[in-house]
Amino acid sequence: MEISGNSAFYAGLSTIQSGQNRVDQAAGQIANTTIERSVTSQSSEAQVDRLRSVDRSQQSDLASNVVEMSQGKFQVEPGVKVAKAADEVLGTLIDTFA
Repeated sequence: MEISGNSAFYAGLSTIQSGQNRVDQAAGQIANTTIERSVTSQSSEAQVDRLRSVDRSQQSDLASNVVEMSQGKFQVEPGVKVAKAADEVLGTLIDTFA
């Protein structure tokens, strides 16, 4: 019996990885926002204006980043269930045909 790379197990792992990437990106943006705020509180007005002009295009809303993190979590959960179910089915098939 051959186990192909197109199995449900790999689909589950791919979903888990996508969800983790989503969480990582949102967490990074939240961390950048936090760093920017601390720099803002310690910098002169000229430095603050320069930082804001450079990063204005990359700024994102904290609430949307928290939502992205939650979506990543909800994306990982079904991926785990799919991978676990595929693993159990594969174990059953191996036991049956062995």
